[in-house]
Amino acid sequence: MLWWSLSRAGVRVNSCAGQTERTSMLCVGWMGRRTAATVLWIISLSWICLPACAQMRIPPETVQEWANTFGKQLSALSARYSGSLLLQKKYKDIEPIVKIEEVNGMELVRKFAEEMENMLGRKMKSVKRMAEAAEDADLYHEYNATLEFDYYNSMLINTMDEDGNYVNLGGEFPLEENEHFNKLPVNTQQSVIQVPTNVYNKDPDILNGVYMSEALNEVFVSNFDKDPTLTWQYFGSSTGFFRLYPGIQWTPDENGVVTFDARNRNWYIQAATSPKDIIIVVDTSGSMKGLRLTIAKLTINTILDTLGENDFVNVIAYSDYVQYVEPCFKGTLVQADLDNREHFKVLVEGLHVKGEGKVKKAMKEAFRILNEAVTMGKGSLCNQAIMLITDGAMEDFQQVFEEFNWPERRVRVFTYLIGRELTFAENVKWIACNNKGYYTHISTLADVQENVMEYLHVLSRPMVINHDHDIIWTEAYMDSVLFNTQAQSLLLMTSVAMPVFSKKEETLSHGILLGVVGTDVPLKELMRLAPRYKLGVHGYAFLNTNNGYILSHPDLRPLYKEGKKLKPKPNYNSVDLSEVEWEDTEDILRTAMVKGETGTMSLDVRATVDKGRRVVFLKNEYFYTTINETPFSLGIVLTRGHGKFIFTGNISVEEGLHDLTASDVVISNEWTYCETDIDPHHRKLTQLQAVVRYLTGKEPDLQCDEALLRQTLFDAVVTAPMEAYWTALLLNASGIDDGIETAFMGTRSGLMRLFRFVGAEKRVAKKFLSTSDKDNLFTLDHFPVWYRRAAENPAGRFLYYVPKDMRDGRILIAVTTVTVTVGQKTAVAGAVGVQMSLEMLEKRLWAITTQPNDTDCAGVEGLCPLSCTKSTELNCYIIDSNGFILISKDRNEVGRFFGEIDGSVMSQLLRMGMFKRISLYDYQAMCKVNPHSTSSARPLLSPFYNMMAALKWFMYNVLLFLLDFNIFGLWHSDHFVDAKASFHASSKKSKGDILQPCDTEYPSFVYEPSIKETNSVIKCGRCQKVFVIQQIPSSNLLMMVVQADCDCSRQYSPITMEPREVKYIASVKCDRMKSQKIRRRPESCHAYHPQENAKDCGGAADIRLSIALFLTSLFISTIISH
Repeated sequence: MLWWSLSRAGVRVNSCAGQTERTSMLCVGWMGRRTAATVLWIISLSWICLPACAQMRIPPETVQEWANTFGKQLSALSARYSGSLLLQKKYKDIEPIVKIEEVNGMELVRKFAEEMENMLGRKMKSVKRMAEAAEDADLYHEYNATLEFDYYNSMLINTMDEDGNYVNLGGEFPLEENEHFNKLPVNTQQSVIQVPTNVYNKDPDILNGVYMSEALNEVFVSNFDKDPTLTWQYFGSSTGFFRLYPGIQWTPDENGVVTFDARNRNWYIQAATSPKDIIIVVDTSGSMKGLRLTIAKLTINTILDTLGENDFVNVIAYSDYVQYVEPCFKGTLVQADLDNREHFKVLVEGLHVKGEGKVKKAMKEAFRILNEAVTMGKGSLCNQAIMLITDGAMEDFQQVFEEFNWPERRVRVFTYLIGRELTFAENVKWIACNNKGYYTHISTLADVQENVMEYLHVLSRPMVINHDHDIIWTEAYMDSVLFNTQAQSLLLMTSVAMPVFSKKEETLSHGILLGVVGTDVPLKELMRLAPRYKLGVHGYAFLNTNNGYILSHPDLRPLYKEGKKLKPKPNYNSVDLSEVEWEDTEDILRTAMVKGETGTMSLDVRATVDKGRRVVFLKNEYFYTTINETPFSLGIVLTRGHGKFIFTGNISVEEGLHDLTASDVVISNEWTYCETDIDPHHRKLTQLQAVVRYLTGKEPDLQCDEALLRQTLFDAVVTAPMEAYWTALLLNASGIDDGIETAFMGTRSGLMRLFRFVGAEKRVAKKFLSTSDKDNLFTLDHFPVWYRRAAENPAGRFLYYVPKDMRDGRILIAVTTVTVTVGQKTAVAGAVGVQMSLEMLEKRLWAITTQPNDTDCAGVEGLCPLSCTKSTELNCYIIDSNGFILISKDRNEVGRFFGEIDGSVMSQLLRMGMFKRISLYDYQAMCKVNPHSTSSARPLLSPFYNMMAALKWFMYNVLLFLLDFNIFGLWHSDHFVDAKASFHASSKKSKGDILQPCDTEYPSFVYEPSIKETNSVIKCGRCQKVFVIQQIPSSNLLMMVVQADCDCSRQYSPITMEPREVKYIASVKCDRMKSQKIRRRPESCHAYHPQENAKDCGGAADIRLSIALFLTSLFISTIISH
């Protein structure tokens, strides 16, 4: 070390030579002192300078040699055990006898849309038959107030009492597991009745309705016979009961309560009413404290639950002044989608009471919003209503209605009187009755549900009187109430429904809605009509609604994890098309599809694979059209290039069937080769069993996709030699290399062959390519991950990666594509690969990267001999083209992004252009709620104002006491009802772990392949870090050798792939929340009918109002206000 320092300093020790003796003696003495000082200085400097000045030399030529050697071994292993060369040769041999055609996207989307229209049309016909049967049954049914009738109650069937007898409304009800109904035990010969816990199951209205609707049983069974693809059929009665076919045993919640009420379901509400604009006006004056405010909040939430994506809403609170619950929505209507409804609920929870109730100002503001919406052509442009929630109205409000609503009474006003006192009941009722609305009195929390529902029946009157049977389709939803298992409850579906009216002449003007009939359509069954094999590896089909929301899309992620449980996201069914196809920044695609147009467009997109970790650059062509008689539009995507080409071959059934039934062959069980859901006898068949039975003539009546079967048989024959090839390798005398576990291949037809070289007990990867490994199989939504990744890699060159989920063992997957070329057209025929253990590759790498001690280091600049394993000064890595680590000395680093491990080197690679950072966006993310909140300080009041405020408070409460003290009301009201003021307190959650929808940006990193090698030095304070990086030939891998003893973590932070929440400034956030994108309104609107009986507007029994007391109260209120 000292010698290195002296040499580097250039010290001259003979600088006094040639001097006289005396001079020399002086010189020596002086020089001795100078030299000693110099040496000491140099020694100290060397200790300081060495770390900063020393620079390790890693020979690039050595790293290049290692990379070439490892690459050759890896390539040889992959080619040998996958059989890729043989498979490519077999497809090359058949090129003269196959055809390659370009897929006609427009023709394809029209064909898919027509098939979907036919399928949905059959569901609509079934619903119409149900509606007709129910209306006819009601027409000939005479109401009997003393009717006694036993029916099958879904909660009580097959239930016995202590004596072994069936309980009342129970009885024996045979149930049998049915494949078509998700293996639920059902009765396909009989329906059952479900009654919510808060409805008396022997109420005369319930009994008469159930008796009348017995006629539906025959129609249910007949419909299912005519269309075996039907799922649940049902009738939701306006009285509260729910008739469901096929019959099932209903499971209550953990408290033994059935909260399901059909009248709350979106299919019921949309079918019962036309689109509507609703302004909820809630009283938050001082008199609304305690239980009243709790009831008011529940009433608001219940009203919000009755709204759908075709409705518009806002919420106003009033006391001394008018306050918008969401200031951002001031003066406007917002779409009542799930996202906005939940947002309102959160804000409503924070309402507090204070001051006096000035209802006139609030009503004027509500009318102003509704009038402006009509003028500007916004909102639903159909029904309009104000929902007034208050415990009393003291002001003279007639002038407001004269100015804004009379004589047309275009806006209905529904009033909800909160609390037990009836002092202002006549006033509140007068408001409703003089504005074509309905008045209800809500004194307990249990009253809320039934009373809120009344407004739906009023809004349905014009449609009922006119007998307009509009068929509606709902947005996508999950039925987490009907099903009791997670797998069943998380299935996305849509419902088709139709209202059922009373046709009796004597009640025509009342417009009596009997209920709604409907049936469900699982969306995955609908998407089967757009088969994956016709769309190619990166192609897909998707559906969206007239509001631009996604109905079905492979990138729709409706669920999130809360702990270990999967739950629907709060906004899962209001994800806009522009939030999934986010590269369409101008909303061109969205606008065209919402308008129901037919057309095509192209986009350059950044798609992701491997659960969003890796980016793929594609040129997508979109084709879209509308599905007639529905509010839905269909789109399909084809990838430009090989994605638009499909090859077809032909082979005899006998030859193809022989190879299809080989032991190593499987076909996708989620694809529809043959329709097994039509005949109940076929439902237990796998797709492969169904194909074989059809081709052998055992089941000639099966409906099968002939084009898909031809291609599958052709692929089976062409790939048949693979089994013999893999078997020969296994039986070879030289044996199988350790760590080689599974060879596999797949074709566009969904056919897969896999060969296990070792038994399950010795395999590292237990799950890979098993039936539960959905990511690596052909599914309804996607091709396998390995197939999708290989498709964007040059044919014949292997792509290597480690799976994101390392719980299945430390494994590496090598895969490449096989193509067919005819003329100038090339199509991907399939992909082939091999799965091996990382431990085997590590051993090979460490053997290659360890130079023996007797290595000839002559002429080598830098460290020699060099070793990745023995040297503590070096870290060696194999990373892929997205920067993920495949091999490292520290096994805990495998699978992680390299930038997390060494931010300094990754930063340098980004600066040098060897890697590029790609920004991606997720508009379906879930972020943690910030638990910190700020509160504004109340301004100080002057002593005089304090005194006046106290006086005002005293007089106001005296007034409230006078108004509340109503002896007659006290006598007749139930003062023993439980207040349950802790209703909301029990439902509050800790904000610490709450997740809410948000937008995030996250990076992906891509290697620039034009840069084959590089080396550099990174200055890190007192040391310099050297690294060399070298591309591994014929792969997507890079070898990296990095100096390990220079810590740069202080100067360079890790580079992570963690998503970052996109924070919007207040004004931008507000604009995004209230923005109303282009939407297609429903075609029908029923807001008015001249024969409507508006006098049926609700009522309250035994109201005694003291006129003198009211006038006195009004006088005192006027004084206080001034």
